[in-house]
Amino acid sequence: MYSFRRLALLLALALPAMPAVLAQSSSSSAPATDQNQQPAAQTPQQISVQARIRMRREQRRATAIHDAYDHLYEAFTDMGYLRFTPGPSRQRLTFYGWDTGATRFLSERFGVTVDARGYYGTAYVGLNQYNLTRPSISEYNVMAGPTYRFYLLPKYSVSGRVLGGVARNDFSGDTGGFGTKALGLYPDATTFAASAGVVGQYNVTPTVGLRLSGEYLLTGYGSTIQNSFGFTGGLVYRFGKQQ
Repeated sequence: MYSFRRLALLLALALPAMPAVLAQSSSSSAPATDQNQQPAAQTPQQISVQARIRMRREQRRATAIHDAYDHLYEAFTDMGYLRFTPGPSRQRLTFYGWDTGATRFLSERFGVTVDARGYYGTAYVGLNQYNLTRPSISEYNVMAGPTYRFYLLPKYSVSGRVLGGVARNDFSGDTGGFGTKALGLYPDATTFAASAGVVGQYNVTPTVGLRLSGEYLLTGYGSTIQNSFGFTGGLVYRFGKQQ
């Protein structure tokens, strides 16, 4: 009788745990679910279709780049500003100016640029006995040098250019005959000029685009060095075809 009671007690304790044990045994013996299955491999026909799509996309991209940058010449006209120091002890002023030029491309990336620009501003020379505090001054540069497109997309391009040439200033024209020395300005002279810039272009069409260039300009007025910074922006037009 005592043994029967013990057996009944063990069965009562074991019955609630049986469903969990059976479920665990069933899940471990069941085949892998869809989540654990590897995705079906693509057929050779599907791979071939995707490869053709990629090839056609790359061909269209290459054609668009070629249409935009396979021109022989590129002409541009810009407006911009430059921060410039007009005298040894004078504060910087803002020059506003124009910049125009053309590039002869020898390939889609490399070309030679000829650039001409003019800058105009007002120099603050302080209070003086001449009662002349803000004479108008100007500067003109002609330079040439290499241009290289180092980033090309159908709609965008980024180029770098380095130019060298001559600069000519007119700082005495508005001094009332007192001259530049009396007002602390650099004397009128022809000196060297060098420029470095990074040019970004957005192509409206394969032949017409918008451009923005950050500029560094180095000049040598008064046997000193002027380091000037600014930017230009405007339009670009491409024409002619490379062989």
